[in-house]
Amino acid sequence: MKHHKLVLPIIVISQFCCTSLWFAGNAVLSDLVTNFNLASNALENLTSAVQFGFIIGTLLFALFTIADRYSPSKVFFFCAILGAVFNGCLILENNTYSSLLILRFLTGFFLAGIYPVGMKIATDYYQKGLGKSLGFLVGALVLGTALPHLLKDSMHAFSWQTILLFISMLASLGGLLLVILVPNGPFRKKGTSLDIAICFKVFKNISFRKAAFGYFGHMWELYTFWAFVPILLKTYSKLHNDVDFNIPLLSFFIIAIGSISCVIASYLAEKLGTQKTAFYTLLLSCICCLISPFFFMIENENIFILFLLFWGMVVIADSPLFSTLVAQNAPEKDKGTALTIVNCIGFTITIISIQLVSNLYHITNSTFIYLLLAIGPVFGLISLKFKKKSI
Repeated sequence: MKHHKLVLPIIVISQFCCTSLWFAGNAVLSDLVTNFNLASNALENLTSAVQFGFIIGTLLFALFTIADRYSPSKVFFFCAILGAVFNGCLILENNTYSSLLILRFLTGFFLAGIYPVGMKIATDYYQKGLGKSLGFLVGALVLGTALPHLLKDSMHAFSWQTILLFISMLASLGGLLLVILVPNGPFRKKGTSLDIAICFKVFKNISFRKAAFGYFGHMWELYTFWAFVPILLKTYSKLHNDVDFNIPLLSFFIIAIGSISCVIASYLAEKLGTQKTAFYTLLLSCICCLISPFFFMIENENIFILFLLFWGMVVIADSPLFSTLVAQNAPEKDKGTALTIVNCIGFTITIISIQLVSNLYHITNSTFIYLLLAIGPVFGLISLKFKKKSI
């Protein structure tokens, strides 16, 4: 079917539009802080509120097997519209710190019907070449995540309220595109009703478990790195007085470059094998965590930026590979639930990591706190290494 060729680009565009909701609050955070008189620790709390919403959302979606029972395209559409509405509500003048946190939580909650469900739709269409499809899909998530930083840099003429509304319109458009143009996939198997046991059953498969553990290790590092990109740049310019970075623009490039590496990694995986490629990309990002404190001492800001761009590439490149391994090792009818529960646990780990590193940042201001990001990759590498022996 010719139509199938269009399916992947449409899912990718829709994912891109909708996942821009994710970091929308971070890009305009300084404006939110000023406008609503928020405390300085608002950054990590607003970021964690989205993650927490996503976790609760994925947990409920997994428990009620939503993506396996109902049309994934319709689930995606409803979640995109509701996510867009709650994101748009951030501009209301009578918001308080509590209401902002609730709105970010609700945005995160409905992202649970976007990111994993988009992956589920891809697995319903592509059994051959799934890795490549997920490479493009995660690439779209990365671009969507980076987009608000670019908007902040390029939309100086516009207010932060306009930027937020633009992101909401983009997300609504993404949901509409998907529900109109992407019907249920040919490989979709309708799931069963509520079955709490599925969430535990999938972990009995050792290949699934090892892939999931690799993913969890990767998640410990990923979102904390993304949340801290502007802070890494700010810290460097404080240590070197003559340096003046365009932080929003650089943040966009450092995060967005990961979309290219997701696609490259999924092509490499076809040649080298998915697991092997995931292992080496995770190893490279682990090394970046370990050597990061020393790059703050280098006087040349170009070397520092190149290092962050490289880190931005390897920190995410293994994400579609882990999702492929998870999807390939999950039972057909429970794929949506398996992907969702793994996402749920992965994002729970991100909150712990973000809060830990943020608290240490406020207490110590030391550049050595980023060594802690290596804990996850080390855990993931051990899991992947043992995987070979167990198969």
